[in-house]
Amino acid sequence: MATNKRPDADKLPISQRIDSRMPNPKRRQMTPTDWAIKGELILNCSCDVFCPCVVSLGAHPPTEGHCHAWMGIIIDEGHFEGEDLSGLNVGLLVDIPGRMGEGQWKVAAYVDERASGKAYNGILQIFSGAAGGTTGLFTMLVSDIIGAERAPVLIERDGNRRRISIGRKIQGEVEMLEGKDADHPVMVTNSKYWMGPDIMVARGLKSKVRDYGRVWDFGGKSAEVCPIDWHGPK
Repeated sequence: MATNKRPDADKLPISQRIDSRMPNPKRRQMTPTDWAIKGELILNCSCDVFCPCVVSLGAHPPTEGHCHAWMGIIIDEGHFEGEDLSGLNVGLLVDIPGRMGEGQWKVAAYVDERASGKAYNGILQIFSGAAGGTTGLFTMLVSDIIGAERAPVLIERDGNRRRISIGRKIQGEVEMLEGKDADHPVMVTNSKYWMGPDIMVARGLKSKVRDYGRVWDFGGKSAEVCPIDWHGPK
């Protein structure tokens, strides 16, 4: 009987797979690289109210003492060392034991299965911090990359709602909160937050994570949507 088998390259042990494609963040190595991403980041986490990490820049503890989250990144425009990243999506599973700014993050990455080999490698370098620039701080914050794989990362924009689907591993939907002007959601503006200066406040609707031993439900929890304009070192 025929069986579906994933490519061997994505079945390597985690340590070999990461080390063969990018410097290990535990060694805090960084190789400044020419890259840029414009698009949108969607996040849903375990905080009961709007995530205090945004306004405190990671200094205030999450409302539950820890931060469990998924992130979805839509790359509308982007490149890595000449390789086009436009149109690709990325998903992240993020497990932070305390204050965001204190580090010790554990992260799993899901890279759009449509990405070329160079694009896949470049995205891993960007989101490990190894490529420097906007995400370079990840070399200090991320202590363990617990997994990295190609996956069908589907992210949908629908008015004030955003949906993400990564098989059965991450299924999420968030809705931005309506402001006094119905055409503009509630926002935090002019922030020094690492993601970007303008963050739209949202809440999780149906949102579940089931992977790497984590079983999380963020329905009714804090969420945010943020336009991003990230780049490598200038």
